[in-house]
Amino acid sequence: MRKKVAIVGGGYGGVKAAKALDTDLDVVLIDPKDAFVHSAAALRALVRPDWAENIFFPYETLMENGTVVRDRALGIDPRGVSLASGGRVDADYVVLASGSTYAFPAKMHTDAAADALAALRRAHKELANAGRVLILGAGPVGLELAGEIATTWPDKRVTVVDPAAELLPGFLPELVADLRQQLDELGIELRLGSGLAADPEVAPGVAEEFAVTDRAGERITADIWFRAHGSRIHTEFLAGAVPRNEAGQVKVTERLTVEGHDTIYALGDITDLPEAKMAGWAMRHAEVVAANITAHAKGEEPAAVYATLPVRVGLIPLGPAGGVGQFPNEQGAAFQVPRETVVRMKGAEMMLGHFRELFNL
Repeated sequence: MRKKVAIVGGGYGGVKAAKALDTDLDVVLIDPKDAFVHSAAALRALVRPDWAENIFFPYETLMENGTVVRDRALGIDPRGVSLASGGRVDADYVVLASGSTYAFPAKMHTDAAADALAALRRAHKELANAGRVLILGAGPVGLELAGEIATTWPDKRVTVVDPAAELLPGFLPELVADLRQQLDELGIELRLGSGLAADPEVAPGVAEEFAVTDRAGERITADIWFRAHGSRIHTEFLAGAVPRNEAGQVKVTERLTVEGHDTIYALGDITDLPEAKMAGWAMRHAEVVAANITAHAKGEEPAAVYATLPVRVGLIPLGPAGGVGQFPNEQGAAFQVPRETVVRMKGAEMMLGHFRELFNL
């Protein structure tokens, strides 16, 4: 009889682990959504509503043998997962991959793909009617959003504001210089070191003229704004069940088991690993988790170890033909990848081919 694994969360790490374990174990993937959302492409979906359907993938095509349960986890223990519906999934292994929330449009705020698509199209219509755009947050999400808007509507005035004085800390100075040049070429105004005194009174994503004041006392007038900061992890259902740090992150070992547990694993945004929370890392975590669960189920010693990279890594497209990126070289030192690499790996098609393959489409 095959061992059973319950995976809580159908985001990047959860679906990767489910697919990898489907051959050898009885997999149950638990998520309240009716489709996987390729959130890394959501900003492109905002500016291209005719293309937006591409970011949703049916869970039903992910696995040949496994089961998808559309429900919310209420609690977990070493023998399974309790569900909000009152049901329970008993399992030999539990994988915690519940992920995080973020401001729309980078992440959707509904469990129904049809509603998410409608929200993107409404926001696109509002954005199309706005001449001046304010983005709060100059991290990778805010910069990518600015790039998508500026390349789609070159006549719009886009301003990005952030209280941090430094742009992309941890990235190479030459990469930051290249990024600033590309932002200038797109006409994107960058205001660092002075956040807003208060958020705009208008709701984000709604086209309506407003004025705000930054902490330096300067007035900014715009027609629409978006938030690009403030993620929150989903670990509230784990209260008392597994060890967490003060930030609510799950404490994991180098093999990505939860501290003190041999059959409970955690991956992605909810872990206490000292690295930026990115989809790519969650999928790397999933490979380690799947290898160790498969080994344990076969009676072997789990030996796969996850090591965080020594440098900050990322690809930040600025529309379909621009952007910057940084990877480690063979010696572990950071190097800037060419703009063409950023475009080929992410900017041009937003990695859709990879996810079509993952979901057997």
